[in-house]
Amino acid sequence: MLTLRPSIGRFYRMSNIKATWKAAFTQPLFKKLLYVGATLTTLVLIFFQYFFSIIEKRDGFVMNDWLLHMLPAVNVSYLIFAIIWTTTIYTLIRCLQHPMICLTLIWSFLILCIARIASISLVPFNPPQQLVPLIDPITNIFYGGTFITKDLFFSGHTSTQFIFSLCLIHPKEKWIMYISTVAVGILVLLQHVHYSVDVLAAPFFAWLCFIVAKKITQHASH
Repeated sequence: MLTLRPSIGRFYRMSNIKATWKAAFTQPLFKKLLYVGATLTTLVLIFFQYFFSIIEKRDGFVMNDWLLHMLPAVNVSYLIFAIIWTTTIYTLIRCLQHPMICLTLIWSFLILCIARIASISLVPFNPPQQLVPLIDPITNIFYGGTFITKDLFFSGHTSTQFIFSLCLIHPKEKWIMYISTVAVGILVLLQHVHYSVDVLAAPFFAWLCFIVAKKITQHASH
Protein backbone atom coordinates (compact mmCIF):
# COMPACT_ATOMS: atom_id res chain seq x y z
CA MET A 1 0.00 0.00 0.00
CA LEU A 2 1.24 3.48 -0.80
CA THR A 3 1.68 5.68 2.23
CA LEU A 4 -0.11 9.02 2.29
CA ARG A 5 1.80 10.36 5.26
CA PRO A 6 4.34 13.04 4.32
CA SER A 7 7.63 13.40 6.11
CA ILE A 8 7.47 15.96 8.89
CA GLY A 9 10.04 18.74 8.98
CA ARG A 10 12.06 17.66 5.94
CA PHE A 11 11.85 17.04 2.22
CA TYR A 12 12.58 13.68 0.63
CA ARG A 13 15.88 13.04 -1.08
CA MET A 14 15.74 12.34 -4.79
CA SER A 15 16.39 8.63 -4.19
CA ASN A 16 13.38 8.46 -1.87
CA ILE A 17 11.21 10.26 -4.43
CA LYS A 18 12.21 7.81 -7.16
CA ALA A 19 11.51 4.83 -4.91
CA THR A 20 8.12 6.22 -3.90
CA TRP A 21 7.05 6.80 -7.50
CA LYS A 22 8.39 3.42 -8.57
CA ALA A 23 6.21 1.80 -5.90
CA ALA A 24 3.23 3.89 -7.00
CA PHE A 25 3.55 2.75 -10.59
CA THR A 26 3.34 -0.88 -9.51
CA GLN A 27 -0.33 -0.14 -8.81
CA PRO A 28 -2.22 -0.44 -12.15
CA LEU A 29 -5.14 1.69 -10.97
CA PHE A 30 -2.83 4.49 -9.81
CA LYS A 31 -1.04 4.56 -13.15
CA LYS A 32 -4.32 4.55 -15.09
CA LEU A 33 -5.89 7.33 -13.00
CA LEU A 34 -2.73 9.44 -13.20
CA TYR A 35 -2.55 9.26 -17.01
CA VAL A 36 -6.29 9.80 -17.50
CA GLY A 37 -6.45 12.64 -14.98
CA ALA A 38 -3.40 14.43 -16.39
CA THR A 39 -4.67 14.09 -19.96
CA LEU A 40 -8.17 15.35 -19.15
CA THR A 41 -6.78 18.26 -17.10
CA THR A 42 -4.56 19.29 -20.02
CA LEU A 43 -7.51 19.18 -22.41
CA VAL A 44 -9.68 21.25 -20.07
CA LEU A 45 -6.95 23.88 -19.66
CA ILE A 46 -6.63 24.09 -23.46
CA PHE A 47 -10.42 24.42 -23.71
CA PHE A 48 -10.41 27.26 -21.18
CA GLN A 49 -9.21 29.90 -23.64
CA TYR A 50 -11.99 29.07 -26.10
CA PHE A 51 -14.60 28.90 -23.36
CA PHE A 52 -13.66 32.24 -21.82
CA SER A 53 -13.46 33.96 -25.20
CA ILE A 54 -17.15 33.10 -25.58
CA ILE A 55 -18.03 34.05 -22.00
CA GLU A 56 -16.37 37.47 -22.36
CA LYS A 57 -18.75 38.31 -25.23
CA ARG A 58 -21.83 37.32 -23.24
CA ASP A 59 -23.92 40.02 -21.60
CA GLY A 60 -24.93 39.33 -18.01
CA PHE A 61 -26.04 41.29 -14.98
CA VAL A 62 -24.29 43.29 -12.28
CA MET A 63 -24.96 42.16 -8.73
CA ASN A 64 -25.84 44.70 -6.08
CA ASP A 65 -23.16 43.61 -3.61
CA TRP A 66 -23.36 45.70 -0.45
CA LEU A 67 -20.12 44.25 0.95
CA LEU A 68 -18.21 45.08 -2.21
CA HIS A 69 -19.60 48.61 -2.17
CA MET A 70 -18.09 49.09 1.29
CA LEU A 71 -14.60 48.05 0.18
CA PRO A 72 -12.19 50.39 -1.61
CA ALA A 73 -10.99 49.26 -5.05
CA VAL A 74 -7.28 48.57 -4.60
CA ASN A 75 -4.68 47.06 -6.92
CA VAL A 76 -3.21 44.17 -4.95
CA SER A 77 -2.26 42.08 -8.01
CA TYR A 78 1.32 41.48 -6.96
CA LEU A 79 0.32 40.27 -3.51
CA ILE A 80 -2.29 37.90 -4.98
CA PHE A 81 0.27 36.67 -7.51
CA ALA A 82 2.86 36.08 -4.78
CA ILE A 83 0.50 34.09 -2.56
CA ILE A 84 -1.01 32.06 -5.39
CA TRP A 85 2.25 30.98 -6.98
CA THR A 86 4.22 30.49 -3.76
CA THR A 87 1.55 28.10 -2.47
CA THR A 88 1.25 26.47 -5.90
CA ILE A 89 4.99 25.77 -6.11
CA TYR A 90 5.01 24.41 -2.55
CA THR A 91 2.05 22.12 -3.27
CA LEU A 92 3.68 20.86 -6.47
CA ILE A 93 6.82 20.00 -4.48
CA ARG A 94 4.66 18.00 -2.10
CA CYS A 95 3.07 16.29 -5.09
CA LEU A 96 6.51 15.32 -6.32
CA GLN A 97 7.27 13.76 -2.95
CA HIS A 98 3.94 11.98 -2.48
CA PRO A 99 2.23 10.31 -5.46
CA MET A 100 -1.20 10.05 -3.82
CA ILE A 101 -1.23 13.76 -3.00
CA CYS A 102 -0.39 14.35 -6.66
CA LEU A 103 -3.17 12.07 -7.88
CA THR A 104 -5.77 13.56 -5.56
CA LEU A 105 -4.78 17.09 -6.54
CA ILE A 106 -4.99 16.34 -10.27
CA TRP A 107 -8.48 14.91 -9.99
CA SER A 108 -9.66 17.59 -7.55
CA PHE A 109 -8.43 20.34 -9.85
CA LEU A 110 -9.91 18.64 -12.92
CA ILE A 111 -13.35 18.35 -11.32
CA LEU A 112 -13.03 21.92 -10.02
CA CYS A 113 -12.34 23.22 -13.54
CA ILE A 114 -15.35 21.35 -14.93
CA ALA A 115 -17.52 22.67 -12.08
CA ARG A 116 -16.40 26.24 -12.83
CA ILE A 117 -17.20 25.84 -16.52
CA ALA A 118 -20.70 24.68 -15.55
CA SER A 119 -21.30 27.35 -12.90
CA ILE A 120 -19.96 30.23 -15.01
CA SER A 121 -22.16 29.07 -17.90
CA LEU A 122 -25.24 29.00 -15.66
CA VAL A 123 -24.60 32.27 -13.78
CA PRO A 124 -24.09 35.12 -16.28
CA PHE A 125 -22.50 37.85 -14.17
CA ASN A 126 -21.03 41.02 -15.58
CA PRO A 127 -17.92 42.15 -13.67
CA PRO A 128 -18.15 44.52 -10.67
CA GLN A 129 -18.20 48.17 -11.73
CA GLN A 130 -15.02 49.13 -9.85
CA LEU A 131 -13.00 46.16 -11.10
CA VAL A 132 -9.22 46.67 -11.10
CA PRO A 133 -7.51 44.45 -13.73
CA LEU A 134 -5.64 41.58 -12.09
CA ILE A 135 -2.05 41.18 -13.28
CA ASP A 136 -1.18 37.48 -13.42
CA PRO A 137 0.78 36.62 -16.59
CA ILE A 138 1.01 32.92 -15.72
CA THR A 139 -2.70 32.29 -15.15
CA ASN A 140 -3.58 34.41 -18.17
CA ILE A 141 -1.74 31.90 -20.38
CA PHE A 142 -4.65 29.51 -19.86
CA TYR A 143 -7.11 32.31 -20.67
CA GLY A 144 -5.57 32.96 -24.07
CA GLY A 145 -3.10 35.57 -22.83
CA THR A 146 -5.76 38.13 -21.93
CA PHE A 147 -7.33 39.32 -18.69
CA ILE A 148 -10.77 37.76 -18.31
CA THR A 149 -13.43 39.68 -16.37
CA LYS A 150 -16.44 37.35 -16.46
CA ASP A 151 -15.03 34.18 -14.88
CA LEU A 152 -16.92 35.08 -11.75
CA PHE A 153 -19.10 32.47 -10.06
CA PHE A 154 -17.29 30.90 -8.34
CA SER A 155 -13.80 32.27 -7.59
CA GLY A 156 -11.08 30.11 -9.14
CA HIS A 157 -8.31 31.71 -7.08
CA THR A 158 -10.07 31.08 -3.76
CA SER A 159 -11.29 27.58 -4.60
CA THR A 160 -7.86 26.47 -5.81
CA GLN A 161 -6.26 27.62 -2.57
CA PHE A 162 -8.83 25.63 -0.62
CA ILE A 163 -8.18 22.56 -2.79
CA PHE A 164 -4.50 22.84 -1.81
CA SER A 165 -5.45 22.83 1.88
CA LEU A 166 -7.64 19.76 1.43
CA CYS A 167 -5.06 17.76 -0.57
CA LEU A 168 -2.13 18.39 1.75
CA ILE A 169 -1.96 16.24 4.85
CA HIS A 170 0.32 17.70 7.53
CA PRO A 171 -1.74 19.96 9.88
CA LYS A 172 0.71 22.89 9.70
CA GLU A 173 0.64 22.83 5.90
CA LYS A 174 -3.13 22.67 5.89
CA TRP A 175 -3.44 25.66 8.22
CA ILE A 176 -1.07 27.72 6.10
CA MET A 177 -3.26 26.97 3.09
CA TYR A 178 -6.43 27.79 5.05
CA ILE A 179 -4.92 31.18 5.89
CA SER A 180 -3.86 31.73 2.28
CA THR A 181 -7.42 30.89 1.16
CA VAL A 182 -8.84 33.58 3.42
CA ALA A 183 -6.16 36.04 2.36
CA VAL A 184 -6.75 35.48 -1.36
CA GLY A 185 -10.51 35.72 -0.85
CA ILE A 186 -10.15 39.12 0.84
CA LEU A 187 -7.64 40.37 -1.72
CA VAL A 188 -9.73 39.52 -4.79
CA LEU A 189 -12.60 41.42 -3.17
CA LEU A 190 -10.34 44.43 -2.60
CA GLN A 191 -9.33 44.15 -6.25
CA HIS A 192 -13.07 44.03 -7.11
CA VAL A 193 -12.50 41.16 -9.57
CA HIS A 194 -15.16 39.06 -7.81
CA TYR A 195 -18.43 39.51 -5.97
CA SER A 196 -18.59 38.39 -2.36
CA VAL A 197 -20.86 35.46 -3.30
CA ASP A 198 -18.15 34.21 -5.69
CA VAL A 199 -15.64 34.06 -2.85
CA LEU A 200 -17.99 32.70 -0.19
CA ALA A 201 -19.19 29.89 -2.46
CA ALA A 202 -15.69 28.87 -3.57
CA PRO A 203 -14.67 26.73 -0.54
CA PHE A 204 -17.99 24.85 -0.64
CA PHE A 205 -17.58 23.94 -4.31
CA ALA A 206 -13.91 23.09 -3.76
CA TRP A 207 -14.85 20.75 -0.91
CA LEU A 208 -17.44 18.98 -3.07
CA CYS A 209 -14.91 18.55 -5.89
CA PHE A 210 -12.35 17.18 -3.44
CA ILE A 211 -14.87 14.66 -2.05
CA VAL A 212 -15.64 13.40 -5.56
CA ALA A 213 -11.92 13.18 -6.37
CA LYS A 214 -11.27 11.17 -3.19
CA LYS A 215 -14.02 8.74 -4.17
CA ILE A 216 -12.38 8.25 -7.57
CA THR A 217 -8.82 7.84 -6.27
CA GLN A 218 -9.37 6.12 -2.92
CA HIS A 219 -8.46 2.63 -4.15
CA ALA A 220 -5.44 3.69 -6.20
CA SER A 221 -3.03 3.10 -3.31
CA HIS A 222 -3.95 -0.58 -2.84
